[in-house]
Amino acid sequence: MDVIPPRFRKQLKNLVFVVEPEPRVPGLLGLYEGRPLTERRVSEPYAMPDRITLYQGPHERLARNEADLRRLVKETIWHEVAHYFGLDEREVLLAEARRRKRIRKLRGL
Repeated sequence: MDVIPPRFRKQLKNLVFVVEPEPRVPGLLGLYEGRPLTERRVSEPYAMPDRITLYQGPHERLARNEADLRRLVKETIWHEVAHYFGLDEREVLLAEARRRKRIRKLRGL
């Protein structure tokens, strides 16, 4: 959870993170299940927690080393948390591309 900055972390409510060995659908690294924050209402009754699942097997198979594994997990967490905040797949991918561009610029690449 440390990969999520405090300003976002404090907005995570009624959300659980789970690690499972393998996805039911091949190719997934993670999965967000729930109702995005943008679709919730204050007046709604209590609901079961939303769930972000990280799949261990695919991460370990894709990673070249421990540092790469940490990077993959961090990216997957960010991706799924973006869905929690209401971004659809296209918006998440665009946000990730902008983030990578900013990082390259900061590194002078």
